[in-house]
Amino acid sequence: TRNYCVTAQFAFQENEIKLLTAEIERLKNFGCLGVSPSLEGLRDENAKLKYRLNFLKKSLQEERSKSTKSMININSCLQEIFGAAIQAAYPDLENPPLVVTPSQQPKFGDYQCNSAMGISQILLKTREQKVIPREIAEKIAKNIPANECIEKVEIAGPGFINVHLRKDFVSKQLSSLLINGVQPPAIGKRKKVVVDFSSPNIAKEMHVGHLRSTIIGESMCRLFEFAGYDVLRLNHLGDWGTQFGMLIAHLQDKFPDYLTVSPPIGDLQAFYKESKRRFDTEEEFKKRAYQCVVLLQSKNPDFIKAWNLICDVSRREFQKIYNCLDITIIERGESFYHEMMKDIVKEFEDKGFVQVDDGRKVVFVPGFPVPLTIMKSDGGYTYDTSDLAALKHRLCEEKGDILIYVVDSGQSVHFQTVFAAGQMIGWYDPKVTRVAHAAFGVVLGEDKKKFKTRSGDTVRLIDLLEEGLKRAMDKLKDKERDKVLTPEELKAAQTSVAFGCIKYADLSHNRLNDYVFSFDKMLDDRGNTAAYLLYAFTRIRAIARLANIDEQMLRKAAREEVLILDHEKEWKLGKCILRFPEILQKILEDLLLHTLCDYLYELATTFTEFYDSCYCVEKDRQTGQIMKVNMWRLLLCEATATVMAKGFDILGIKPVQRM
Repeated sequence: TRNYCVTAQFAFQENEIKLLTAEIERLKNFGCLGVSPSLEGLRDENAKLKYRLNFLKKSLQEERSKSTKSMININSCLQEIFGAAIQAAYPDLENPPLVVTPSQQPKFGDYQCNSAMGISQILLKTREQKVIPREIAEKIAKNIPANECIEKVEIAGPGFINVHLRKDFVSKQLSSLLINGVQPPAIGKRKKVVVDFSSPNIAKEMHVGHLRSTIIGESMCRLFEFAGYDVLRLNHLGDWGTQFGMLIAHLQDKFPDYLTVSPPIGDLQAFYKESKRRFDTEEEFKKRAYQCVVLLQSKNPDFIKAWNLICDVSRREFQKIYNCLDITIIERGESFYHEMMKDIVKEFEDKGFVQVDDGRKVVFVPGFPVPLTIMKSDGGYTYDTSDLAALKHRLCEEKGDILIYVVDSGQSVHFQTVFAAGQMIGWYDPKVTRVAHAAFGVVLGEDKKKFKTRSGDTVRLIDLLEEGLKRAMDKLKDKERDKVLTPEELKAAQTSVAFGCIKYADLSHNRLNDYVFSFDKMLDDRGNTAAYLLYAFTRIRAIARLANIDEQMLRKAAREEVLILDHEKEWKLGKCILRFPEILQKILEDLLLHTLCDYLYELATTFTEFYDSCYCVEKDRQTGQIMKVNMWRLLLCEATATVMAKGFDILGIKPVQRM
């Protein structure tokens, strides 16, 4: 971890600086003594050492600057400490288990190290030594190195090590958060992350099935960007293939002057259905559609223009949805990879991986029963070919260190096969490069069946968003918010609640599971919903404002005040706030965003407990006049709101100051 625990690294670098400085002095002395045969070599060596010395000093300075501003991942910090203790207690033990978790009950301390039981089993299996876990725990506890975060440890039960944090340490971290803002722990080398998400098809409207990929992918991008990664957001549009033959043929018939006059295609979905009906029923039209595909793929200018016209109509419709949901994405559809597909086929052929099956060129990947078809019998390419081309481009041209595909779980076997083929041909090593399919379940209606309209059609995404806006306004008016908010504030609250609730309802469920879409549940201002959290956030932000404490006064207090954490609810809230970095670290590893939603709900409810028990602002009961402002408690309010705001930002939710 590049935070508090980086002190060990600082010590190592400082020691190296001392050694290098001494070595430079030694070389100077050699020069003075006139050791002439290798004087030039000594000068070179001297220059290298000076360069290394300057590099280390600069690196150390940068690390210190980052570490003082970054939030500390306390769990990782404790893992470093207990890792060192276990190493000192059992130096010959290879890869001992390291288990540190937050305690579930205050009586068991703040964190627990539960490694003793695992070590006991390893000693029994590998060395036939029967050592009770409690003895192991005591030995680990005795070897805990000096540190600034642990107040004391206690051995409990069969061998749990209960950890109590120092209050001054927690107070200091909260002050740092208030002064520096929510800063992520430094990640070391800045890696490149490529995220493939949303990916609708041209000439088809975005429907509720695209909602999950779009929302989950955007949130993942925001998280990796916040953590300091270089993120490339890609929209793998379905913008190439045989369906464009029938669309262009229909365009030629319906708007014969399309080359000079822009065709007024208002409803592209209806246009697609018309062309599909003709393709299925008119043999002559079908033949012409196939000819159009050949001319399009040969890059005939007239057909490229027709293709662009159709794509542009879709793009405008997609952008309306992306604007509503605040999505940022770069279009890179299947057509982008078309020219690369011939080389993909040749590369697999040259390496002996291709077999011919009934005219098709297929690739069998060990461990997968169904082969990849990289060329059809008519010489055309497939989704397998385009996905292989995209994988290679992202690895070899974009130099992605982490590739994430946010696509429904129905595609799991396909992507596992494609990724395995990429490894087989040598494009990447999974030990070095992470390639992951972030799969997700389907959206269900309240009848627990696939979410559809009453007529059985797929729900259009734009209709869903408009319905969300209507229901959010109805809810606000039911609460008589229209009587206290200005029209502008009411509009801001409406969009915040509508789109925030739709996003949160999705992200708060484990993405691997299907989830039931219910406006009534997502707009409920009780329980783990965006409506509840947004309202809680506006209440927290209002506390200082109603006490006539402005931002400047809070900033000044953050630098000067010590956060007192004597009350049990103050202590509980302070620790909960500081768990934010470990929550984010877990999501960076498993890509499960519902963990962040659960944390924000826990933070909001922990704050409510604190606010109900601890007076932030003390007023005269008769007059309502402010008698006393407990500034350290207002700072706890501010720290809570700051972390919630960053959590909302990662989830793509926009809070408002008044609701």
